[in-house]
Amino acid sequence: MSIKTKLSMIMSCSVLVILVLNIALSYYTTEENLRQDSENKMVLTAKQIAISVEQNQYSSDYVKRQIGSNLWLASIMAAEELDPDIRNITNEELVRLSKKVGVSHISLMEQTDDDIVVSRSSDPREIGLSTKSMTYWYQAFKQLFEKQQVTIPQGQKLDHFWSDGFEYSTSSPTDIDIWGYYHDGKRNYIINPFYNNTEVDDYVKISSPDEILTKIREVNPSILEITGINPLTFGNPDMRDDGRDINFSKLNNRPIRFGTYQYGSVDEDHRAVVRAVRTGQNVSFVSETHDQKVLKSFIPIFTPNESSYVISIVMDYKQISSMVSEQLVSHASISLVLLEIVIFGSYLLAGYITRPIQSILGKVNDVADGHFDFRLKIKRKDELGQLANRINAMIRNLGHYTSRLKQMYEENRAVKEHLESIINQTADAIHITDLEGKVLRVNRAFEQLYGFRSREVEGRLLKIIPPEAEEEMKRQHAQLIEGMSITSNETIWMKKDGTRVEVSVSTAPVRDEAGEITALISVSRDITSRNRMEELLRRSEKLTTVGQLAAGVAHEIRNPLTTLRGFLQLQQQSNKLNHRHLDLMLSELDRINLIVGEFLILAKPQAVHFQERDIRFILGDVISLLDSQAHLHGVEFVLQASSESAMVHCEENQLKQVFINVLKNGMEAMPNGGSIHIKLKVDESAKRVRIEIRDEGIGIPEEMMSKLGEPFFTNKESGTGLGLMVSQRIIQSHKGMMDIKSVMNRGTTVIIELPASELQRQLQEADQPAQEQQPDEEN
Repeated sequence: MSIKTKLSMIMSCSVLVILVLNIALSYYTTEENLRQDSENKMVLTAKQIAISVEQNQYSSDYVKRQIGSNLWLASIMAAEELDPDIRNITNEELVRLSKKVGVSHISLMEQTDDDIVVSRSSDPREIGLSTKSMTYWYQAFKQLFEKQQVTIPQGQKLDHFWSDGFEYSTSSPTDIDIWGYYHDGKRNYIINPFYNNTEVDDYVKISSPDEILTKIREVNPSILEITGINPLTFGNPDMRDDGRDINFSKLNNRPIRFGTYQYGSVDEDHRAVVRAVRTGQNVSFVSETHDQKVLKSFIPIFTPNESSYVISIVMDYKQISSMVSEQLVSHASISLVLLEIVIFGSYLLAGYITRPIQSILGKVNDVADGHFDFRLKIKRKDELGQLANRINAMIRNLGHYTSRLKQMYEENRAVKEHLESIINQTADAIHITDLEGKVLRVNRAFEQLYGFRSREVEGRLLKIIPPEAEEEMKRQHAQLIEGMSITSNETIWMKKDGTRVEVSVSTAPVRDEAGEITALISVSRDITSRNRMEELLRRSEKLTTVGQLAAGVAHEIRNPLTTLRGFLQLQQQSNKLNHRHLDLMLSELDRINLIVGEFLILAKPQAVHFQERDIRFILGDVISLLDSQAHLHGVEFVLQASSESAMVHCEENQLKQVFINVLKNGMEAMPNGGSIHIKLKVDESAKRVRIEIRDEGIGIPEEMMSKLGEPFFTNKESGTGLGLMVSQRIIQSHKGMMDIKSVMNRGTTVIIELPASELQRQLQEADQPAQEQQPDEEN
């Protein structure tokens, strides 16, 4: 694709992005403005409804006062006609009296021990109704019976009379009635005249704003629903999805005061109602109801008589969406026309800008073909003119550098041939591999040592590692990738024919000019002959040591044998058996057996089975074994070890023998008792496990420290001096270290360090990420 086309596309795409952003911004701005305008209209509508509701309330209050006065007059007239004792009054008499005084029905309420019930009534449905569960009315009735003025704040109060206004009937919950309650203290009942639903229906319609809501919806079809919400009872657990609540079903406490509730989501709307009442501001949001997108607005209405409520208006979102869509189509059409103009203009402009570049490109192609004997001629002072001048300078420099590169190439070729000759003539086997292990190159010494030809291994994975050493090689490869070098690593590799050879290998990473590792170079040397010579030297040293031990054993055994001979001669001369001499002779024989047994441990090879073991458990077993003996001598073991594992590759019984020897020495060094402190620790790199055993005994004199570990050297009366020597040999066979420090009259410390196993290193590495994340989690 040419620069002219690219430049034209860049300019066109830039304009396209700007137009798209402008359309998106216009879309969201228009939608937000229309939504805000709709919310403002909904607030105005709610205020108009609130004014109408307030006016209807005034009319309703006036009607209730007039009807209450009529009920009061009817009650006085009924009181003149009725007997003071309710037992002398019949239901038929109340039927005739209700027609006479001009009310729908008259009921008589009688007070029992714990309730106020309807005992007589012209309406059979009222007889037997209890008022105890209706706390509001029950308190008012008690006040009437007690000849008090009713103190309930709602309703109309006259002389000996109280009326609560319009309310749903208890005997017929679908009807709205209005009652009056009269008690002059001269009779044992309350007179309860009331108008039923058929007679007060017109008055109820006057006080209801439903007609106004219907007209508002006719004027504005986008309004789907208008609802008056009682914030005190709306959203209770027993409220149904349609707004009805069996616990709050009266006119003065039902959740929906007026209107309908068909587009509601109770939980979502309840949160909006609470927020609107708490903040005193309208709450609006977009919701999905009945698969229809709507805009809901909740407007709080506060009234002086503290009967505040919330008006909910639900508007269809289609009106907003349609207007936004129309504007979006309009903007898109205009943007498409502008984009066509920009594409055509940008193509012409790009052609004018890139015309000099075509000339430059032709000359650069000549330079790429190796022609450096010409110059560009562009007489411009802009960036293209500067570019032409720099290209001319570059051509001059390229001609100069090309001649120098040819000379350097010849020199490098000579050096390369010299280095290749040195590598091929060296006696050490050299092979170079890439980071994946594929062979890049080998020298002649490698071919001679391992039997492979260069063409057989180059570009392939080298198979000279025995199966048992593959894990170790993977670990070393990871270290080399990190930049480490491995020198003089003695191991066993395989030749081409499968035979094994002992080699010393040094491997190092090869880096490029940027310092990045690109390959690995390994230099290996056959050390089979050297190892055989070292083995002969070790055998010679063993023979020398065994000779020294044999001489020491002979010297140590001679003393108890001399004692045995003396006792036997005495018994032979006296021809009598001395039992005291027998005990001494048996003791000397035990001493000879002990010396010979420990000598065999040193001289005779033992079959060992190394396994992964946790030092904590080995120490625990030894402490449990010696704990009873320690208590007899007043000695206490104090173990200090972390909860983390301390895994080593070891022969468990041999390590137990070492710990038993050290702990017994510590116990014998404290004749008066004391504490032996045992501390176990794994270093942070998980390479070494350290065991520190410290007693509080008499200590070891400084002049004796250099002789510790020599056979038959001991400061104990019954000791052989072989126990410490055996322990040191076991620790050395485990590739560990044993050190003894002592201060006279303060105690002796034995420090044992063992290499941690590979499993311990893996456990330590797995714990480190968890420990690094711990502070972040706590924060």
